[in-house]
Amino acid sequence: MKKILVPTLIASAIAAMAPVVQAQESSLSYNVGVVSDYRYRGISQTRLQPALQGGIDYADKSGFYVGAWGSTIKWIKDSGGDAPVEIDLYGGYKGAVGDVGYDVGFLRYEYTRNRLPINANTNEVYGAVSYGLFTAKYSHAISNLFGFDNSKNSSYLDLSANFDLGNGLTLTPHVGRQTVKNNAGSTYTDYSVTLTKDFGNGLSGSLTLVDTNNDSYVYTPTNKNLGKSGAVVGLKYSF
Repeated sequence: MKKILVPTLIASAIAAMAPVVQAQESSLSYNVGVVSDYRYRGISQTRLQPALQGGIDYADKSGFYVGAWGSTIKWIKDSGGDAPVEIDLYGGYKGAVGDVGYDVGFLRYEYTRNRLPINANTNEVYGAVSYGLFTAKYSHAISNLFGFDNSKNSSYLDLSANFDLGNGLTLTPHVGRQTVKNNAGSTYTDYSVTLTKDFGNGLSGSLTLVDTNNDSYVYTPTNKNLGKSGAVVGLKYSF
């Protein structure tokens, strides 16, 4: 489900909410990290426990990009399946028209051999627009969504802003609305605010406060609410 190392969503590769501008030079980059809890769209993917994460991204100077990102997870096993890792594969195009940036693309969430009654693998298309500090992003499922039956055409609307506080500090408030087609009881809103610190030399840390208005996301081993309010600490190295 997406990168949460730096904000929820956030997080995701893909979930980066900085203003979208066309790349000036082609680049190949890598990242590795750890988080105290992998939250995606407000919901814990790891039983409220830590996760290891990492990814690779290629951005072409034309504006096209592709990438892959992965994280350890536990929700598939807790649902009766057998997939300890999530792999996200994505590609798209970033550009700008005047002061308005845009980003359109495709994202595949892969849970190899998940073996759930309804396949958890999910395909989404997305589009984002950015202006100044603010970004709006819309994601649309073109398959069933994360194992929900008859949930094709589910959607997620994401609004965020980035405030540069100086001294390598960035504050990112976020609100998102997950709508699950034909599963009204699973539709919910998530909220977060993330403080990120750039330590230099590719190292960054983050603290995210996250919450949702959904009390139904629980897992059976100890009946914990996976969408409850909490704090997520992350450390990432990019190179």
